[in-house]
Amino acid sequence: MSKQLINGSVTLNVIGSLLLIMGILMLPPLAFSTYYGENDFYPILLSSGITLFCGGLLKIFTRKSKDAEIKKRDGYLIVTAGWVSMAVFGTLPYLLSGSIPTISSAFFETMSGLSTTGATILDNIEEMPHGILFWRSMTQWIGGMGIIVLTIAILPLLGIGGMELFVAEAPGPTKDKIHPRIKETAKRLWVIYLFLTLIQTTALMFSGMGFFDSINHAITTNSTGGFSTRQNSIAAFNSPLIETVIVIFMFLAGTNFTLLYFGFKGKFSRFWKNDEFKWYIGAILLLVLILTPIVYSHTGHGVLHALRLTIFQVVSTITTTGYASADYTTWGSLATFIFFLLLFSGASAGSTSGGIKIVRIVVLMKNGFLEFKKRLHPSAIIPVYLNKQVVPSHIIYNLLAFIFLYLFVFVLGSVIMTGIGVPNFEVAVSSVATCLGNVGPGISDIGPDETFSSISPAGKWLLSFLMLFGRLELFTVALLFTPYYWRRN
Repeated sequence: MSKQLINGSVTLNVIGSLLLIMGILMLPPLAFSTYYGENDFYPILLSSGITLFCGGLLKIFTRKSKDAEIKKRDGYLIVTAGWVSMAVFGTLPYLLSGSIPTISSAFFETMSGLSTTGATILDNIEEMPHGILFWRSMTQWIGGMGIIVLTIAILPLLGIGGMELFVAEAPGPTKDKIHPRIKETAKRLWVIYLFLTLIQTTALMFSGMGFFDSINHAITTNSTGGFSTRQNSIAAFNSPLIETVIVIFMFLAGTNFTLLYFGFKGKFSRFWKNDEFKWYIGAILLLVLILTPIVYSHTGHGVLHALRLTIFQVVSTITTTGYASADYTTWGSLATFIFFLLLFSGASAGSTSGGIKIVRIVVLMKNGFLEFKKRLHPSAIIPVYLNKQVVPSHIIYNLLAFIFLYLFVFVLGSVIMTGIGVPNFEVAVSSVATCLGNVGPGISDIGPDETFSSISPAGKWLLSFLMLFGRLELFTVALLFTPYYWRRN
C-alpha cells in the first residue's frame, strides 16, 4: 500500500497558525493610524479581521491534525505555501486603503517586504499614511528572521516536525544550533533580534531621528530589508551620526546570529575562529579601500566624505539591506559594476541577509584552488578546510549545485524579463539580480534613487517569485517543481 504523498491537512493547519500570527501583527500599525488621525485605521483593522478569520477557519477545519508529525516533505510545502499565503493576505492593508490600488503592485510590495528585498514601487513614500508605512516596515521585520521560526518559538503545535520547518526556512548552509531544542533556538534567535531592534531604535532617537522614523528604520535594518520612510532613503537625513548607527546595525544583522548569541555570552573568541566572519570583515575593508578613491574622484567632496559614502553603501549592499545614502550608479562604470557584483554575494550564513552567502563563495574558492594542486599531485587527497575542520564532499557538491541553480535562475529570469518588454537590458538583468539576492536597488532606471514602478505587471509577478525563490534559498521552492517531490514513496 502506497504512503500518503503529502499531509495537506497539516499544511493548512500550520498556514492557519501563520495567518493568525500575521493578523495579530497587523494591529500595532493601528496605534500610528490613531496617533496621526489618518484614514488608514479601518482598512488595516478590516485587513487584520479578515486574516484572523481565515486563519481561524483553517485551524478549526484542520484541528484533528494539529498533533500530526511533520515530515521533511511537508516542511518544504508548508514554508513555501505559508510564505505565499502571508504575501497574499499582506496585500490587504494596501488594497483596502487604496495606498497601492493594483494587485500586482501590492503583491510586489508585500513580497518585497516579507522577503526583506526592499525593492519598492512607491514614488510618494512621504505621502503614505503612517499606519501603512509601519505595516510596510513590519513585513520586513516579520520576514527577517522568518515568521515560521517565530511560530516555532511561541506555539508548541509543530512537535518534532518543527526542525523540518526550521531547516527549510533558516537562511544559509550553517547547521550550528544554539540549543539542542529547536523551539529554544528559535526563541533565543528572536530575543537577539528584538534586543537589537530596541537598541537601534533608542540609538537613532539619540542621534536626532524622530520616534516613528527610528522604529521603522530599526526594524528594517535588523531584517536587512531597507524599506525607508523617506523617498530618498537615508540620504534624506544627511546625518553622519545616523548613518554610523545604521552601518553598525547593518553589519550586525549581516553576521551569523549564532555568533551574535555567543558574543552576548562573552565568548568573543568564536568570532575570530570563524572563517566566514573574517572573510566578511575582509571583504568590506577591501571594497572600501578600492572604492573610496573612485568615489572621491567622482563626487568632488573631501576624502572623509567619500569614505563615509563608501562605507555606508558597501555595508548596505553586501548585507543586502539596500538603504541608499547616495546613488552609486553616478560613481562611474567600475563602481557600478562592483556594486552589481555585490548583488550576488550576500553576507553571512545564519544572518537575515540574502544572496549566495559568503561561506559558499569561500568554500567554492578554496575548492577551486585545490583543483590546481590536484592537477600537480593527482594521487594526493587534499581536503577543503573551513574553521579548521574538513568540509565533507557532499557539502561541497551541495554548494556547487546551489550556485549552479542560482546562476541558472538568474540567467533564465533575465531572459524572461528581457522578453516581456523591459526596454533596458540593464534594468532587466539588474532587477533579476537584486530581487533574487533580496537586495533592493539595481542599476540604471531601478538604481538607488529610482523605484520599480515602471516595471510591467508581468515583470512584477516574475520578480515577486524571484524574491521568494531567493529568500527561501532556492531549493525549498525548486523542489516543489520536481517530479521527485510529488512521487509517492
